[in-house]
Formats: sequence, C-alpha cells, structure tokens
Amino acid sequence: MLQTSKKELAEIAGKICQEELKPRIEEYESADNGLGRYPMEVHKTLTAAGCFAVTIPEEYGGLGLSSITEAIILEQLGKADAGFAFAFAAAYAQWPNILKTHMPDADKQVWIDKVLNGAIGSFCLTESDAGSDPASMRTSAVYDKAADEWVINGAKCFCSGAPNAEYFVVMAWTDKTQRPGKGITAFFVEKERGVQIGKKENKLGIHLSETADVIFDEVRVPADHVIGETNRGFGFALTTLKATSAICNCCPVLGSAQAALDFAVEYAKTRRQFGKRIIDHQAVGFMIADMSMKTAAARAMLYEFIKACDCNVDDQNLALMIKCYVTDTANEVCNMAIQVLGGYGYMKDYPVERYMRNARIFQIFGGTNEIKRKNLAKAIAGKDPEANKKQYGGN
Repeated sequence: MLQTSKKELAEIAGKICQEELKPRIEEYESADNGLGRYPMEVHKTLTAAGCFAVTIPEEYGGLGLSSITEAIILEQLGKADAGFAFAFAAAYAQWPNILKTHMPDADKQVWIDKVLNGAIGSFCLTESDAGSDPASMRTSAVYDKAADEWVINGAKCFCSGAPNAEYFVVMAWTDKTQRPGKGITAFFVEKERGVQIGKKENKLGIHLSETADVIFDEVRVPADHVIGETNRGFGFALTTLKATSAICNCCPVLGSAQAALDFAVEYAKTRRQFGKRIIDHQAVGFMIADMSMKTAAARAMLYEFIKACDCNVDDQNLALMIKCYVTDTANEVCNMAIQVLGGYGYMKDYPVERYMRNARIFQIFGGTNEIKRKNLAKAIAGKDPEANKKQYGGN
C-alpha cells in the first residue's frame, strides 16, 4: 500500500481510540473490582475498520500489509493506552502459528478467518516456577497412540488475553529425558477442548490487558495440532518471544512515551511559575529536550529494525538492543513527564501517572531487560578461545 494509506489507517485507529476508548478508560480500568477489563467494544470496532491482524497475507483473506504499517497502528493505539495496545497486538500475534500446525489447510483457513473476524489468542509459556527459566516448566503432554491425540496437563500463569481467548499456543514437555531444546513441544489448543481460565491478576498497570492463569486438566488435542516439530517447541518459544517483542512490546509503550511527552510539553507551555512558563525555566526545558531526543531516537531505532525484519534481515543482537532501549527509554520519559507536572503528575486527574504505571511492565515481559542484556553481552563476547584450551587440556 502507499505510504498515505498506511497513515490513513493509523489515523482511523487513532480516531477510534479518541472517540471510543479514551472517554471510557477510567471505566475500563476500574472494572471488575479494580482488576480492569479489556474493551471488547473497541476491539470489535477496530477489527471492523481493518486494523486487526493487518499482516495476514491476501492469499488467506487478509490485507497483507507490512510490519511497518502494523507498528504505526499500534503506536497510535499506545498513545491512548499502552495496556490496550499491547493486548490488541498480543490478541492476534499467534496467527502465524496456526499455519505451522499439521492441520488440514481447510481447518487452518477456518481459524485464520476467525482471527480476521477478531478471535483472540493467548501465548502460554510462563509458569509459577518457570519465568525467565522456561526450561523449569512442569506442564506435560503425553501421546495417546490409540486416539492419535496428545493429553496436556499443567497450569500456566501471566497469560495475556486469556479471559477472552478462543485459542492458545501452549508449551509442554513431551520428553523429559531430553534437554529443553529436544523435549518441549508447542501445541495449538482451542478453548472448547476444556481449557480452564483461572485467577485473574491484580496488576499495577495495563488494566485494559486482562491477565490470568490457564489450566489444562486432561485436555486432549489431535496430533495435527502440534506446531512445527515434536520436541522442538523450546527453540520455537524463544524465537516467538524475539519476533513479537518489537511489535507487541515496543510499539505500544513507545506510543505511551509520546503521549507522555506531548502532555508534558503542553502542560509546561501553560503552567506559569515565577512570572514565566515553566518550559522557559532551563531545568524543565532541558528535561523536555531530553525527553524529545530519547523518544525520537527510540522510534528511529525501532522502525529501522522493523523495516529490516520486513526485508528478512535477521539481526538478533539488534532485536535484543531494541527491547531494552525502547522500553527503558519509555519508562524514563513517562517518569520525567510526572516530574514536569510535579505534584499534579502524581494525581489520577492527569494521565501521566497511568502512562508510567503502564510503561513499567514492558521492561519485564517478553523477556526481562536483564536477560536481554545478558544474552546481548554473551553474543558480543563470543566464545573464549582460552576457555576451550582449558576444557580440552590445551596450552
């Protein structure tokens, strides 16, 4: 599509959020006794407008748009609420895995059609004792040869979108005698097969993104619901986290940072102290200048990476950098916006406190920034030749 078309679609998404989401954010945040609620009404409007799962290829009935277009849309949604933008992105992020199953093509198309009509998916990896170390998970799947089915048992936690999900992508041990890379399998599981939704989490922020436990008690799925290869799901899970990080994590929180910056600028231009606008005081002016530079740098870095992904350039080091830099920057900018507003910034009467609450989680999920830095440092360092000599008794 032409660049103007990308812009128009993003403007449509932004307008829908301005008209249907922003006026009711407080209502959605405080719903369900303060746990929050995902605004399905807005979800449906955006889906009808063509803003949901825009990268599904035309051959499957989608628009076949680029990841850049998707990113622009999600940043617009993030300006309204990063929690909603993340939940919206995560809701369709698993559609490629439908195509990676061994189901008949007709069955795959049925589910792709459901996604195009707004069906929500949920990624189930984390468990209570298996967070940054997913190899410690306990969920298992046992093959029933007579029925040609897998029987899944276990419980997952922190599953985004689970309360509204119609299908799940689930990681489970299928061969515990092997290491994770050769013993964990990924499954496509429809909710109707007996998947149970457990406790809904009470979170600091992103209340518009509902998070809950997902329970699998003797849940049976056909053998053709395996995603990719049996016993190769662990590597798939890590790849999925890398692939979705830039889109699901970075775009929404970048939108939140931009919204915080915009609000801080307007406030600083109207608030007067000591006879002049506070933006004209060097301390505040320099703070806003820093916020502007960092937000622009994060956007340039993020979009350059997404553009590279669209060109099938696989730079995993850059992927690690993007996750850390964009989410760290967004948190810093949102925090600085509160400082610009002073005491008012801490009050719920102004949106910047929500921007900060929402931004905080993005440094954690999708792989904590500490894990990302560890992996980046390891990749940069490479193998130590001296260590190899010691290992094999060389000089």
